Amino acid sequence: MIATVATALSLLAPAAPTLVAAGDIASCGSSGDEATAALVARIPGTVAVLGDAVYERGTAAEFAACYSWRRFRTRTRAALGNHEYGTGKADAAIAYFRLPRRGYYSYELGSWHVVVINSNCRPAGGCAAGSPQQRWLVDDLAAHPGRCTVAYMHHPRFSSGLHGSDETIAPLWRTLAAGGADVVLAGHDHHYERFAPIDGIRSFVVGTGGRSHYPVLNRLPASAAVDDRTYGILRLTLRPGAYDWRFVPVAGSTFGDAGSGRCR
Repeated sequence: MIATVATALSLLAPAAPTLVAAGDIASCGSSGDEATAALVARIPGTVAVLGDAVYERGTAAEFAACYSWRRFRTRTRAALGNHEYGTGKADAAIAYFRLPRRGYYSYELGSWHVVVINSNCRPAGGCAAGSPQQRWLVDDLAAHPGRCTVAYMHHPRFSSGLHGSDETIAPLWRTLAAGGADVVLAGHDHHYERFAPIDGIRSFVVGTGGRSHYPVLNRLPASAAVDDRTYGILRLTLRPGAYDWRFVPVAGSTFGDAGSGRCR
């Protein structure tokens, strides 16, 4: 009887919140993004666009004609990529996703704190120590002590791909590490990669939204899983005190990666 009651209560418990994440998604000349859109349509949760939502210049016309993830707009929380600044400003993307002007912000998802960083440092007002974004990040993390934290942005601090690791965001990475962040997601390089924890943070590159593939060139020592031939999304389940990840490939692909971790 006790087991039956426990089972019934578990069925009534709300499902853990989910982030459905990928970057480098759509263009009018690609078809991989339609395949990833079919995945997102089947997975409830908050859609974390990791920048470069639509190519080539992030214009309003491109969002209207080419952005195949538009049906998920109401549940999307986007980061800005470099292609959003293709016209010199990211006005179209900021308006489309209803973002703050500087492109960085945070929100809550279940028991987790979620931080969205603008890794386009110049329009963000800088990424260096003492910059407005870095000071904001210090204050934001301090205001949420003891909470599990996931951050996402476009440019990866660590990557084995074509663009490689981005040193310009190192001060923001150090701030995230000092503030107890657990997971960091990024795109920019068009492959999938999971790193073993560095400075206590497990990071992922998920530039697999469908635009194109980039090769993995020199695999970094901390790289724990990598694939540069598969489109797909990262499903990140945010449980109290822990998280589960699963890379979900598009139909017809076999690569996968899954696991679990605990908050620091």
